[in-house]
Amino acid sequence: MVFRAPGLGVLSGRASRLEVWGDPIAHSRSPQLHAAAYEVLGFDWTYGRRRVDVASFGDELAALDDSWRGLSLTMPLKGVAFAAASSLDRRAQLTGAVNTLLLDSGGPRGFNTDVGGIVRALADDGVAEIARARIVGAGATATSALAALSELGAREVEVVARRPEAAAPLADLGRRLGMTVETTPFAASVHEDVPLTIATLPGDAPVPDAAADALARSGGLLLDVVYGHWPTALSAAWERTGGTARSGLGMLLHQALLQIRIFRHGDPATPLDREAEALRAMRRALEEPAAA
Repeated sequence: MVFRAPGLGVLSGRASRLEVWGDPIAHSRSPQLHAAAYEVLGFDWTYGRRRVDVASFGDELAALDDSWRGLSLTMPLKGVAFAAASSLDRRAQLTGAVNTLLLDSGGPRGFNTDVGGIVRALADDGVAEIARARIVGAGATATSALAALSELGAREVEVVARRPEAAAPLADLGRRLGMTVETTPFAASVHEDVPLTIATLPGDAPVPDAAADALARSGGLLLDVVYGHWPTALSAAWERTGGTARSGLGMLLHQALLQIRIFRHGDPATPLDREAEALRAMRRALEEPAAA
């Protein structure tokens, strides 16, 4: 028996193994999310985690046999997964980042579900359209945040970065998306008001209280993509100034659902049968303590 994803190659019917790879990886909540969904959906798949760094990624990928269906990739592997993919969806092409590989006979197919995860997480807070926003940080996740803001209609984005040169790729991406991207240093004491801030810093990144408070006073709703280290310096500042901060759990939830669509249909836009029920089960899984 074989599974043929629309527009893709042939995936063995025995392909039931999936994992999330990254370094570090022990904090990942993805196994809980996927297991909860698979149970509801009746998928006889297994989903684990594996510590894999950039140096070992190629050998680990090459060692997978046809019992493997796909992989989720977290930091620092999104760039090497992009390079390893035989084809890319538009979001991956724009961002240069792949967090999902569908493994089939034609080679690994690369997708970026972080973009859709951000869009759908913001929708949960009633944000369906926005003109201006701010991104804090200029790393790999910031490119997904910028692409998500473009999909929401943003045309002006401020990037707050410690090193202005690090934001150059974001400015270039912004030009390709028809957006104006301006860079502001962390040391700035005043920022123009925006209705939304997306923070893409590591959870343990130090941010001086004065800088965090300046961002919080003018930053509107905060979506901080971190979930393993909470509260972050920025979310604490939002709390001090009476703002609203959301962790990255919503983004994690929705990007995982899009991954499952890919692993089932080969297409993140094709809904699952019983999807609403699966999403409820995934939300409940996030309410449980993280697995050791």
